Amino acid sequence: MKTSRKVLLLAIVVAGAGLVYATELPEVKTLTAAWFGGGQAGKKEERDRAIPVVAAPAVLADVPVHVTGVGTVKPVNSVVVRAQVSGRITEIGFQEGQDIKAGDVIARLDDALYRAQFDQAVAKKAQDEALLENAIVEFARLQRLAGNSAATQQQLEAQQSQVAQYKAQVQSDQAAIEAAQAQLDYTTIRAPIDGRTGIRNVDIGNTVASGDTTGIVTLSQIRPITVIFSVPQQELGRVNAAQAKGPLTVDVFGDDGKTALASGRLTVVDNQVDATTGTVKLRAEFTNEALTLWPGAFVNARLLVETLRNVLTIPSAAVQRGPGGTYCYIVRDDNTVRIQAVDVTMQDDRIAVIGKGVREGEKVVTTGFARLQDGSEVRVSTPEEADPAKMAVPLSEESHGQRRKGGGNRNGNPAKPATGDHATPPGQATPPAEGGGDQNSGHRHQKGEAQPGATPPATPAPQGASGAAP
Repeated sequence: MKTSRKVLLLAIVVAGAGLVYATELPEVKTLTAAWFGGGQAGKKEERDRAIPVVAAPAVLADVPVHVTGVGTVKPVNSVVVRAQVSGRITEIGFQEGQDIKAGDVIARLDDALYRAQFDQAVAKKAQDEALLENAIVEFARLQRLAGNSAATQQQLEAQQSQVAQYKAQVQSDQAAIEAAQAQLDYTTIRAPIDGRTGIRNVDIGNTVASGDTTGIVTLSQIRPITVIFSVPQQELGRVNAAQAKGPLTVDVFGDDGKTALASGRLTVVDNQVDATTGTVKLRAEFTNEALTLWPGAFVNARLLVETLRNVLTIPSAAVQRGPGGTYCYIVRDDNTVRIQAVDVTMQDDRIAVIGKGVREGEKVVTTGFARLQDGSEVRVSTPEEADPAKMAVPLSEESHGQRRKGGGNRNGNPAKPATGDHATPPGQATPPAEGGGDQNSGHRHQKGEAQPGATPPATPAPQGASGAAP
């Protein structure tokens, strides 16, 4: 009796172990999935047959027309402050990077020599004025003597000439004083304009001269400031026509072309075209209160010349180009797409103005062109869902089972089945379907390349074929 129980228990244990082992076999798992989850998997596969795309409607809008060009920021006025006389610097009257006004002291030079020359000129004038005064008195005395016939006419005329000479000498002395005064004033170097100082080129104690090329400091007027940029000569007629109607607005952007720096107005169109480049220079002025523009910087300038009113627009990403010209994919009401040729009258990096081919309110595909063709079924999704790199194409347990039959790892062990909903991880190629799937085609579709001429099958693909492109 005890032996029979032991045999029965052993048989139960062996049967349980066999059942557990059998449930781990791929064939059993596939059969179980077909019994309990086949309908749901079929629905999921049918749902994933639609290609995720992002679509946007065609709308009427006012579109500004711009003329763009690359420009350089220039100060309104820029002065290299130099000494006008030679001398040793005894004082620097500014801080580097300081905003100063016209007339503020930049530097002072040693003025001992020039002050002595000024005093000498003043003394020479005083001497000549004394001689002039004496000559005038002598001329008056000779006039009285000549009236009494005590002096000759020749003496009188000679004295009159002497008086004129001394008067001229006094005038020359006055001019010498003014010249000496100017030389003395030049020892105090002052700012000629309002502006901001840069880095000074000399320090206290250095000797400077009027012939120095570097100067003491560069003074630049940066409020307001200007931008000089070039546009193609083909745009010159449009710019002149727009400027004749009124002031034109110019916006400048940073290196990325998106960061707005300042907005100003067009002031000058150059009077000639550069024959070597075929461009014409334009100058725009900006208040630059926030100091967003700095002399010497390169910027992207955008000149508004006109505004197109109430035109049909679509995103620029929707416009595709092929051998037959420009076209776009339009989403029908039944969630399929059709290829439509379009006439693009103007396009920038954001929107395209459509002359014909699209009606207002029609939805055009902007993202998700990888597998699209005329008549493809689509599902309008978010940009993340439409990204081919993030698309999850489910694989059935049957396809995993077939892969196990065909190989394993290096140790000869069977490959482990995928977990979760058996979706192919992003970045890996989807395995081909059993019985005719081309392995290379799976890699091409993973990269997002469409196959011309391919059409979706009329019936749902069997389990394991979802990795092949429709």
